[in-house]
Amino acid sequence: MRTADLSHAKWRKSSRSNGGGGACVEIAATKSVAGIRDSKDPAGPALVVTSTAFAALVDAVKTGRLDLS
Repeated sequence: MRTADLSHAKWRKSSRSNGGGGACVEIAATKSVAGIRDSKDPAGPALVVTSTAFAALVDAVKTGRLDLS
């Protein structure tokens, strides 16, 4: 298993994140993978998934398939 090199990736936080220090995540996308990390711990670990898997996650969130209510 190879590790994705995200050392030069541009990390970004959701525009919906508030400045109150809440539970926020950041993402960094390359052509083949997406990295997801805790914005309060940028030096910590990142979850790395394929771009296809990340697109499926975003689609599921947007269409409400992951709503817990």
